Amino acid sequence: MHKFILILFFVLFLSGCGPQGTDLESINEVELTVSAATSMQNVLQELKNNFEKEHPTIDIAFNFGASGALAQQISQGAPVDLFLSASKEKFDILIDKELMDENLHQNLTGNEIVLIAPKENEKQIKGIEDLKTKAERISIGIPESVPAGKYAKEAIESMDMWKEIENKLVLSKDVRQVLTYVETGNVDAGFVYKTDAQFSDQIRIVMSVDTKYHSEIIYPIGVLKSSEHFNEAKLFYKYLLSDEAIALLEEYGFSNLP
Repeated sequence: MHKFILILFFVLFLSGCGPQGTDLESINEVELTVSAATSMQNVLQELKNNFEKEHPTIDIAFNFGASGALAQQISQGAPVDLFLSASKEKFDILIDKELMDENLHQNLTGNEIVLIAPKENEKQIKGIEDLKTKAERISIGIPESVPAGKYAKEAIESMDMWKEIENKLVLSKDVRQVLTYVETGNVDAGFVYKTDAQFSDQIRIVMSVDTKYHSEIIYPIGVLKSSEHFNEAKLFYKYLLSDEAIALLEEYGFSNLP
């Protein structure tokens, strides 16, 4: 009887010392914070789902916004693991400040700027020249912080139209806000990325803006030196550069870089 009690006590002691399943899972789970340009929102949600199926212990949390604002947040110490920018200029500022890992940053994809108008708009805007006479309100992103707004401004200036339409401009915090303004008819036209415009049934794409009128549109991606989950961040970074991810980016309308 004494032996039985001792054995039972020993078994209970060992089971009490062993790791609990839920505790072990919580120890292994990692949340990555990815700051990304708003124009990447749709495709990144699908890429996140695909990645998390293969890596169930890694959860991707996105912080979407204008690339300039995101870069400023990172410069000020925001806890971010990866940064995906719609502006190489904003991204390079972080490289110059030595905030990006020198071996884990690369140009990922490209995009196009398009002029859009409400689908039911009666003003029959057929080109950028029509903005001078047929549009009363035109929306672009804030050029200083929204890359799409910067590219739009460059194009308008290259066509010597900026002074003629400047007083008609409605500046927006990001391209999604521009798209919403056009969809709801609050403005007569707007400049957004092709990838934002092509999935909306409330607008029509008037024309693509010739690339000769603005800087090259490049989306760089990189891992922050300060990442608290560096190995996991590296995994997601490599996945976004994989053939599978690049093919999905192309499906969403992004362009493949050389």
